[in-house]
Amino acid sequence: MAPREPKDGGAGGGGSVDPEADIEAPLLSSGSSFFRDAAYEDGDGEGDEEQRRRRQRFLLGHGRSKSNATSQVALVGADVCPIESLDYELIENDVFKQDWRARGRGHILRYVALKWALCFLVGALAAAAGFVANLGVENVAGAKFVVTSNLMLAGRHGSAFAVFLASNFALTMLAAVLTVYVAPAAAGSGIPEVKAYLNGVDAPNIFSLKTLIVKVVGCIAAVSSSLHVGKAGPLVHTGACIASILGQGGSRKYHMTCKWLRYFKNDRDRRDLVTCGAAAGIAAAFRAPVGGVLFALETVSSWWRSALLWRAFFTTAMVAVVLRALIDFCKSGKCGLFGKGGLIMFDVTADYVTYHLVDLPPVITLGIFGGILGSLYNFFLDKVLRLYNLINEKGKMYKLLLAATVTICTSCCLFGLPWIASCKPCPIDTEEACPSIGRSGNFKKFQCAMNEYNDLASLFFNTNDDTIRNLYSAGTDDEFHISSILVFFVASYFLGIFSYGLALPSGLFVPVILTGATYGRLVGMLIGSKSTLDHGLFAVLGSAALLGGSMRMTVSVCVVILELTNNLLMLPLVMLVLLISKVVADAFNANVYDLLVRLKGFPHLEGYAEPYMRQLSVSDVVTGPLQTFNGIEKVGHIVHVLKTTGHNGFPVVDEPPFSDTPVLYGLILRDHLLVLLRKKDFIRSCTASALNASKHFSPDEFAKPGSGKHDRIEDIELSAEELEMFVDLHPFTNTSPYTVLETMSLAKALILFRELGLRHVLVLPKSSKREPVVGILTRHDFMPEHILGLHPFLFKSRWKKVRLGKTLTDIF
Repeated sequence: MAPREPKDGGAGGGGSVDPEADIEAPLLSSGSSFFRDAAYEDGDGEGDEEQRRRRQRFLLGHGRSKSNATSQVALVGADVCPIESLDYELIENDVFKQDWRARGRGHILRYVALKWALCFLVGALAAAAGFVANLGVENVAGAKFVVTSNLMLAGRHGSAFAVFLASNFALTMLAAVLTVYVAPAAAGSGIPEVKAYLNGVDAPNIFSLKTLIVKVVGCIAAVSSSLHVGKAGPLVHTGACIASILGQGGSRKYHMTCKWLRYFKNDRDRRDLVTCGAAAGIAAAFRAPVGGVLFALETVSSWWRSALLWRAFFTTAMVAVVLRALIDFCKSGKCGLFGKGGLIMFDVTADYVTYHLVDLPPVITLGIFGGILGSLYNFFLDKVLRLYNLINEKGKMYKLLLAATVTICTSCCLFGLPWIASCKPCPIDTEEACPSIGRSGNFKKFQCAMNEYNDLASLFFNTNDDTIRNLYSAGTDDEFHISSILVFFVASYFLGIFSYGLALPSGLFVPVILTGATYGRLVGMLIGSKSTLDHGLFAVLGSAALLGGSMRMTVSVCVVILELTNNLLMLPLVMLVLLISKVVADAFNANVYDLLVRLKGFPHLEGYAEPYMRQLSVSDVVTGPLQTFNGIEKVGHIVHVLKTTGHNGFPVVDEPPFSDTPVLYGLILRDHLLVLLRKKDFIRSCTASALNASKHFSPDEFAKPGSGKHDRIEDIELSAEELEMFVDLHPFTNTSPYTVLETMSLAKALILFRELGLRHVLVLPKSSKREPVVGILTRHDFMPEHILGLHPFLFKSRWKKVRLGKTLTDIF
C-alpha cells in the first residue's frame, strides 16, 4: 500500500509520480524535480515553464468551488511551490539514545536557558521590526499627504493629483517588484502560511532572510501607497521569520553556524519558537501583548501547552517593553512625522462609558449585520482571489500589471470621491488646528475655503491608523456627515477586498478594523437617537462586529480592541457583539483564514473528525503497493528507490535469515538515508555489521536543516562498486514508530495523528499470518478530497450533510 503525504508522500510504491494523471498521487519529496530544478530556483529558463505547469496543475485542482488540498503544490505567497510535512515525532534510534545518555545536567540547563533567550531575542527583534514598519509608513505616507495637501492649498489640483497618483504607483510597484522577483513568498499577509506551518506543512523560503527583508520593506511601501492593506498580517509573518531564522542556528551556505543552537535543529522546537514569533507580530502591530498570545492560541496554533503559553507571554512582554522605549524616544521629535500615529492608538474613547438596557437592541443589531457583512466580505474576497489567481498564473508581468491597475484605480477613487462631499465649517471647540495645513490631522481642507474642511477627504487622506483614531474618537458626533460615512464605508469595504491578493505584502486585519469602524459610525448615525452611546463607541463596536464576522476570532479580538482603546468598561458590549457576529457568520461560511488556507491548497488538518470518517477504517484509505527496506539493504536498491519515489518514510523489515519470520523493525526517514549514503560507511556482504553508530556518526549530522531546505539524492555520487555494497539500517531506524491496526476507525486515527503531530503512522495487519506492515497513514490520507475521491458514496451520506451542509459559497 502506498501511503500519501504532502510533497514527500509517505512510503508508497516505486516509480515516478504523475500528479496530472492522478490528483491523489503522493506529494513530491526533497528529491523530486521540484527541488532539483536549479532553473526554477533562479526564476529563469526552464524554471519559468515549470512554474507555469505547476500553477496550471494548482488551478486545475482548485476548480470552480473546491480546492484540491491533496495536491503536491500550494500557493505560497505569490508563487506555486512544493510543500511537505514536518517531523514532530522524536526519532528513537541508537544514535539518538546514545546522544541523550551522554547529556548531563549542564546540557539540560543550557537547553532551557536558550529557549528563554531566544524568546527574548524574538520579542526584541519583532518589536524593532514593528517600530520600523510604523515609522516608515507614518513618514512616507505622511510626506505624500503633506505635499498633496500643499498643492491643493495652492489651487494646483491637477499637480496634486499627479503627485498623489505617481507616488502611490511608485510605492506599489516597489513592493510588487521586490515581491515578484526577489521573494514571492512575502506576498499577502503570511498568516495562512504561518497557520499551515504550525499545522505541520512546510514550503520553501516562507521564513527565509530575503522573505523577511522584502516583507518589511514591501509592507512599508504597500501600506504607504494608500492601498487598503494593513501591516498586522505582515508583522505576524515577520515575527515568524525572525523566530525561524534564529532557531536554525545560522547558515551552512555562508559558513555561519552556531553549535550552541544545535538543540533547536528539529521541527518541534522550531514550531514553538515560530508560535512565539507569531504572537510577537500581533503584539508589535497593536502593542497588545495579551492579545498577541491569545491570537496565536486561537487562530494560528494547532498545538498548545502551558509551557508554550509562558514563553509566548514572555515574548510579547518583551515586545511591549521595547516598543515603549522606542516610542518614548520618538516623543522627543527625532522620528519625523512619527509619534502620534502608528502604534499609539490609546485613549481614543470617552474616559467614562455608561450604557443601559435601552442600548442593547442597537448593539445586537450591530452584531447581526456585522456577521452578515463579514461573511459577505469573505465570500467576495474568495471570488476575487480566484480571479487574481487566473491572472497571476500568466506570468510575472501580469502580476505587476494587476498591481498597477489596482493602485491606479484606488488612487483615482481616493482623490475623486472627496469632490462629491460638501464642505463643513470647522468646529469651534476643537483643540486641533482646523483645517490641517502642512501636517497630518483630522480636518483636511482639500478644495474647501479657509475655516472649512472636507470630512470625506479627512478620512481618505490619512493613514489607516489615523483614520481609525478619528472614527474611534469620542465627542466627534458632528464631525462627519452621514453621506460621507456611507461613501467611505462602501469604498473601504470593496477597496479592502480588491487590494488583498496582489503580489505584495498586505494584511487584512487593519482594513477590516477600518471598515468596521466606519460601519459602526454609520449604524450609530442611523439608530443612535435610540441609544445613549457615543458614535466613537459605535465605531469600536463596529470593528469588533466585522472582525467577528470575517475572522471569527472572539477572545483575541476582544482583548486586542480593549488594549487598543485602553478602556475596560467596553468589555461586556464588545463580548456581546463578537459572539453575535460570529454565530451569525458561521451560518454562512468559514472564517477568512480557513478560506485562504483552502484556497492556497495547504493540506490543513482540522482538530476534529468528520462524522463520515467513523464509517471507514484506516484500511479503506491506504492503497498499494508498499515500499519497504530490509534491515541490511543493498546500496543500489536504496538509491533506486530514492530516485524513483517521492516518499519520506520507509518501513524496515527483518526477514530470514536475520529473523525466523518477517518482523517489522521500525521506520527510517529519507533524510537519514541520504546521510548514510553521503557518509559511505558500507559493508561488502549482507551480514550483520559490528559498526558502532555513535562513534562514526554525530547527532548533528542528522539534524533537520532550515525550513524549506533539503538534501538531494542527485548530489550524492556513488561508484558502481559502492552501489553493489550493503548498509546496515538498524542503528538508524526509529524502532518505536506509532502504529495502528488496520481495523481502527479513520476518525480515531485522525485524532491520534493530529494530536501527536505525526508525519507517519504504520498500519499493522489484524492477522499475524500477513505481512508485518500493510500500509502507512500520512497527512494526505485524512484529506476529505482524498477520502471522498476513493469513496464517492459518502457524498450522499446523511452524516456528511450534517457536518458539511451548504454554505453561502455553495448557494451562490
